[in-house]
Amino acid sequence: MADQDKVMTVNIVTPDGVVYNHHSELIIASAIDGDVGIMSNHEPIIAPLKIAEVRVRRTDRPDHEDAIAVNGGFLEFSNDLVSIVANSAERARDIDLRRAKYQKETAEKTIQTAREKNNVDDLDRAQVSLKKALNRINVSEHK
Repeated sequence: MADQDKVMTVNIVTPDGVVYNHHSELIIASAIDGDVGIMSNHEPIIAPLKIAEVRVRRTDRPDHEDAIAVNGGFLEFSNDLVSIVANSAERARDIDLRRAKYQKETAEKTIQTAREKNNVDDLDRAQVSLKKALNRINVSEHK
């Protein structure tokens, strides 16, 4: 285990429950305002997250980073505890790549149809779906 002064806990929670819970030396997440890297003893922070990968360097495997596909949400850090609350999140090992690719294709078709029909609402929803699918595909490569 790493030096206790460098350890923090990372929890990622969705409405379905805890997706991730480990001790970590470093976490990197994509906030709305840019990427944020957090190590223990960081100043407290609350940040809204983008649809993007969260990378966690665990204390029990410092040569390896866990990758988690997080679909927005919020990150809070205080007292060496990182809490991420998101509508959905998946660890790389849990992503069904075939399903993610299908969702990508479906979103791309919907985007094309929405542009042809000039349907802004469908276009916005499909673009979010595409971002989620691409995020899942990208994170699945880190298994």
